[in-house]
Formats: sequence, structure tokens, C-alpha cells
Amino acid sequence: MKRTTLSLLAAVTALAAVTGLASLTGPADAGRTEARTPARLPVERSSLVCPAGGGSEIAETRYTSFTPEGRSGDDRVGTAELKPAGGTLERRADPGKSPAKRPPAADPADGKPVVSLKEPGTPVAVEKSGDEAPPLVGTATGRLAPGWTAQQTTTVAVGTGRGVLGVSCTPPDTDLWLPGASTAKDRQDYVHLTNPDDTPAVADVELYGKGGELKTTLTEGIPVPARSSLPILLSTLTAEAAPDVTVHVSTRSGRVGAAVRATESGTGADWLTAAADPAADAVLPGIPADAASVRLVAYAPGDHDAELTVELAGPDGRIVPLGGESLHVKSGMTASLELSDVTKGEAGSLIIGPERGSRRTPVVAALRVVRGKGAQQEIAFIPATGPVGERASVADNRAKGSTLSLTAPGAAGRVRVTASAGTEGGERVVKTYEVKAGTTLAAPAPAPEGLKGSYTLTVEAESGGPVHAARTLALPQDGIAMFTVQTFQDDRGMVAVPEAEQDLSVLDD
Repeated sequence: MKRTTLSLLAAVTALAAVTGLASLTGPADAGRTEARTPARLPVERSSLVCPAGGGSEIAETRYTSFTPEGRSGDDRVGTAELKPAGGTLERRADPGKSPAKRPPAADPADGKPVVSLKEPGTPVAVEKSGDEAPPLVGTATGRLAPGWTAQQTTTVAVGTGRGVLGVSCTPPDTDLWLPGASTAKDRQDYVHLTNPDDTPAVADVELYGKGGELKTTLTEGIPVPARSSLPILLSTLTAEAAPDVTVHVSTRSGRVGAAVRATESGTGADWLTAAADPAADAVLPGIPADAASVRLVAYAPGDHDAELTVELAGPDGRIVPLGGESLHVKSGMTASLELSDVTKGEAGSLIIGPERGSRRTPVVAALRVVRGKGAQQEIAFIPATGPVGERASVADNRAKGSTLSLTAPGAAGRVRVTASAGTEGGERVVKTYEVKAGTTLAAPAPAPEGLKGSYTLTVEAESGGPVHAARTLALPQDGIAMFTVQTFQDDRGMVAVPEAEQDLSVLDD
């Protein structure tokens, strides 16, 4: 008998057995395949990268690590550690010189984590002085993986880079957009590329100004060694002094974290992180009530121009800012819009979208925000961000100076906000907020009872429309309005896992 005949006979026999079993144990319509909703299970592993802090002998940097408690409990074991990325190379676009090796801030070979989290629900914080704040790479496993978040907050009291520089450590990626950077004479912006993996990554860095892509050197095929960080000064990549630049980081192999450390003469410094993926609509939440100046920067990565409407969602609804009704963004170019003191003393969020009847063209966007007056001003950046989704957290909140902003761009939404226990003591507090349609609700962040140290805010969507959120941390010093803003991003702590079934096609020859 031929082999194909045997295979066919075996397949028919197996099918008959399965069919017979179904007829004995299943309902009358068991022959129909019913779609089943994939089970949602907690992730088993999470990765984060933090760019190099410090940057000054007088800098003070705090790292905070946190994982929310699971509502149903979790008896799995787990670890969550942030370790030094190792030696840091500084790259400048000078063909006559090799990248200079900077002394490593810490030796990763000793295997000692800078921050180690043992239990969910209570954050752990570690402080480093001066240049002792290295770039970090980290992994969380088991019960500490779902929703793991980390915050890096650096305070520099004096000097050109003075201010509060805050950044939520981010998962590595292969494609990142950072609108709001600059190569202007009064700016010194470094893009930090951090590779968390044990294999090298190769990245491309593209810069786009108001006239399109800037002519650059040494930006293609940049090697980022394994478990290392590479800061690149943007103004050395191009001869063009562009006030508003969109940075595009993509990888040919591997993955990296990317963030821009922006320093502006006379206005302080802060971190600019990646914006939400290109989309026709965008929400930029958390503009402080006392913002002295706001500038919108947008870029259209596709083949079509974008005609955008610009609205401010305040406490009473959405309004069109005076003089800022619309923004035209040409394909492949960066555009900006000065909105001055758009908030008029009331905290708000910016909402952009396509003009009525125009093409829904995807864009990426961010805000440059200034607080204070004269020589006491400080800058911060707010990238466009998605809704909080199931759950999102921002760590390192203080007893004073933390403001929570919640925005419902469409339908009204209801969220649950948890203030965790403090790093040194205190019991968590849970509050529920109703956000009216088209408004921004801004209030002092809820704090745990008996707070000692710092704490984490976790926002969870409960009902209604999407809600976007941001946290402002104000730490004024010597009359300078030092502050930083971090947006809440869905922590993706749960993933859909489809149910696997037998496939009889394996019996085919």
C-alpha cells in the first residue's frame, strides 16, 4: 500500500475518532466552530531603560521602582532590578575624531542592582549624587512584571542645566518619534540611545525641521553596544540651526530606548520622551494652570499634509485658543504653533485633530511648556499620549507639588486612582474621579495616609470614554519655578493569550 494511502487512512481514522467523541460529549451543533475570547493573563517579563542622569557634580538623582498590587492576588515569585548599563560613549559628528570613551559611572560586571524591588504595592527609592547616576537597564519577572514602572528625577540647583529633569523609564522599541527637540544656538540637546540587550543594536537617527529632513552626518547605522548607552549631541549632526526638530530613531537590528535631554540657555532643562505613535487625533494632557508659554510642535510622517484643528480642554469644556485655531503641517516637515499663556490661569490639555472635511493624516506632536518669569523660568515637555487604558502608573510623587490632570476628550469617563504606600511609610488611598466630556480635571494628587517618603499614582479606567492623564511635579527652588511633567501610559500588564487547539492538518503528508 502506498504511503499516501496510509496517511489518508490514518487521517480519516483520527477524524472519525474525534467526530465520534464530539457526538458523545458535545451538543447537537458541536460541529460548528465557535469563536472564543482569548484569556487575559499577566505578563511574565517586563523590560525598562533609564537614560543617564546626573550630568553635573551638584545634581541629585532619585530612582523609584514600583509594581502595582494585583487585585486578585499573585503568589508567583519575581524580581525587579535596575542595573547600570555600563560604560557610556559620547558620539559627536566629527569624522576626524573617534567617539570619546567617558568613564563608566558604575561597573555592571559586579552584578549589583542600583534599585531592587521585592514586593508589589510599595515603591522603593534610591538617591545618587553628582555623576553617580548611570544609565540603567532592568528586567522584572513573575509577579513584579505586570505594570512595573520606574521614574528618574534629577534636580540641578544652578548652572545652565539647572531645573528638575524627570523621565519615566521606558520599554525599549524599534521605532520612536520625538518632536520638540532643537539644534538652535540656545539649545544643547542630546539624544540618549540605550540598548538593554546582550547583543548589539544598530540604529538610524533622522532629524526633520520646518523645511523637511535636515542634512546630517554619521546618523545611519549607529552601533549601540550591548547593555550600554550612547548620548549624541544633535547640533553636531547638522549645520542647520533649527528651533523645532523632530527626531526619528529606528533600528536596523535590536532595540533601544530613546530620550532627548534638552538644555535651554536661561530656561533650564528637562527630558523629552517619545510621543504616541502617529495618529490623526492626539491628546497632550497636563498643561499647568500657570504656564507662561506653550508651543505646539507637530510632524507629519506620511505622504500627505495635515490640516489640524487645535483646541484646549479646560475645566469647563473645549475651546479654540485665540490666534491658534489651526495648524498646517506639510508632509515630512515639522511645524510649530505659539500659544502663549493659553491656559489663562486654568489647567488644561491640548487636543488636536483633522479639520472638518480634511484628510485624516497621522501626525506626532509634543508641547514645550514654560513656567515662571524672567531669569526664574523653567521648561518641561509634554508628548502626545494615549489613554490610560486598563492601568497606568507614574512614580516619585511628593507630599507637596504633585498635581494630577485627567482629560476626557470625548465622552465622560470614570477612573480609579490609587496612591500607593510611601517609600518610607504610609497606607495607600483609593479615590474615584468623574471627568466630564471634553474637560480636564486637575487637582492636587491624592496622597497616602501617614505618608513618609515618596509614592506612586496608579490610574485605572472604570467606565465611560477614554481618559488621558499626566502628573506635574513642581519643586521650586530659590524662586525658580522648577517642574517636570510625566504622562501616564497603559502599562500593558495584561496580554491576550488565545486558547490553543489541536490541528489535524499535521496528519497531512
